[in-house]
Amino acid sequence: MLSCSEQNKLGEGVLKGKISIGPLCPVETIPPQPQCLPTMETYKAWQTSVWNLNETTKLVNITPDLSGNYQINLPVGEYVVDFENRIKLSIQRSNLPVKIKINNGDSTKLDINIDTGIR
Repeated sequence: MLSCSEQNKLGEGVLKGKISIGPLCPVETIPPQPQCLPTMETYKAWQTSVWNLNETTKLVNITPDLSGNYQINLPVGEYVVDFENRIKLSIQRSNLPVKIKINNGDSTKLDINIDTGIR
C-alpha cells in the first residue's frame, strides 16, 4: 500500500455516478408518490463506502444528493465500493461490491443500483 505522500505524487481522479434505491413502496406509480422517494435517511440506511482493495479499511462514505448523484475525489489507485455494513445488507440485491480504478485526472463512473426487495 502506498503512503499518502506517494499517492499524492500520483495525482487524483474523480468517482461519480448515481445511487438508485428501490422500490421503496409495494406499488410504485409514475410519477412516484412523495413517500416513495429516497430521502437522506434512505441513503444513510444503505450507506455505501469506498474501501481499500482487501476491504479492511474504509476510506470514505459516499454521500449522494437527494437525486442520488454523487462525486468524490480519490487518490490514484484501486478500490472497492461496498456497503458500510456489509453483513446487515448482504441479503439484498445490488451491484456491490465492485472494484474500481481511479486514474490521474480522469472520471470513473459508477452507478449503484440497490434493490430493497420490497414488493
